[in-house]
Amino acid sequence: MVGLGAEEELAGPPHVDTLRPVTQQERISSMDVLRGFALMGILVMNITSFGLPGWAYTIPVSTALPVFDGPHWRVNTIIWFLRWVLAEGKMRGLFSMLFGAGVILLTSRAEARGGGDRVADIYLRRNMWLVVFGVLHAYLIWDGDILYFYGMTALLFLYPCRKLKAKTLIWTAAIVLLVNGIIGSGRIVDARLLEKRAQQADAAYRAGKGLTPDQAEAITAWHNWHDSVRPPKEKLLKDERRVWGGYLSEQRYKAREVFDTQTRDYYLGFGDVLGFMLLGMGMFRNGFLTAKLKTKTYVTFAVVGLGIAWPLVFAGCWIAWKSHFDLFETEYGLFLPYDIGRAGGTLGTAALVLLVVKSGAMGWLTRRIAAVGQMALSNYLLTSTCCQILFVWSPLKWYSRLEYYQLYFVVLGVWALNLTWSTLWLQYFQYGPMEWAWRSLTYWRRQPMRLLKTATA
Repeated sequence: MVGLGAEEELAGPPHVDTLRPVTQQERISSMDVLRGFALMGILVMNITSFGLPGWAYTIPVSTALPVFDGPHWRVNTIIWFLRWVLAEGKMRGLFSMLFGAGVILLTSRAEARGGGDRVADIYLRRNMWLVVFGVLHAYLIWDGDILYFYGMTALLFLYPCRKLKAKTLIWTAAIVLLVNGIIGSGRIVDARLLEKRAQQADAAYRAGKGLTPDQAEAITAWHNWHDSVRPPKEKLLKDERRVWGGYLSEQRYKAREVFDTQTRDYYLGFGDVLGFMLLGMGMFRNGFLTAKLKTKTYVTFAVVGLGIAWPLVFAGCWIAWKSHFDLFETEYGLFLPYDIGRAGGTLGTAALVLLVVKSGAMGWLTRRIAAVGQMALSNYLLTSTCCQILFVWSPLKWYSRLEYYQLYFVVLGVWALNLTWSTLWLQYFQYGPMEWAWRSLTYWRRQPMRLLKTATA
């Protein structure tokens, strides 16, 4: 087919025709559907980061408008429960799995075409550009960027794992996720110890004893930790004034957080994405993500995975809610079982979506979701830009001004935009605009953009 998948040129020796981007005919539709579904689902969580202060992501209790009391507490509470049970952690886990699967897909196809050692060159530059996109996205658009994490993890860990067997990858993923979960639960223990030290120091102060430097430090550290998750009203008002100050005010303030996230936080939390990327590599190798397994297998994964995840996460939400979101009851309920519920929910949700794909049901919808997945990078950046315009940059300034349930009207609007423009765009072009730029930079040659008639005949 003329024009589709034309020769690509690497930086270096010219006329290397064995390495090129994937063509539309070579795409795996099940993975595009899963990717589009995951990308759209991620906004269910991220919308709170766009429209509310960062500390309200988990539990929106310190907000300008009430969430769990006031006239709309019922609908807000139901939405918060559904958000956690159906989506929290699971959409990000699914997206990470697909990224890991993409590593095997990219390298195996290039090696099969005779790319040899040049595959490493493509892989390196592809992920270095992803890191660049992540830095620009975080500093110029939105501080909640995930591209940097994906690019760095791919550069540091994934290439040597690309030829491991499925079982090895899955067991390695399980170990990484277990270790990551243990490290994550350690913060609860640290917080309890910090509270105990602060209480002992406070008791000494009330008894008329002088505070040692360590005791004074313990009290200060406890108040700082408490205020980071349950900030006083003064901090909320300061946050609102800063965000409503416009683009420069917002980005200048967030730059400090971005620096910490992309340095210290990454090296403390890379296991969060690495585990699911390895799992995705394994589940690609065994045929799970490509919908090649028997229907019975997907039914089993859906029933077992969601049967574990949904009740477990619902119970944690119930514990937190019934305790009126006590700091430690919330931590115990939501975060001690977090990775178990997340892993089961991710695999169960993937199986449920793949059952729909295998059945051929709702083809009118799955085709549009697949278009979103095919243009995942473009849609990810478009979503960030649209939400920042609505909540921060434009005269609307909806930040902290919408009711909790109203945030999800914005989600529906963005989904409609993703589905509509992706479907229309791919009727005329081979790639989304950012996918085209990414491929052109990776292969160091401008890619054909328009979808030629001969390629679609």
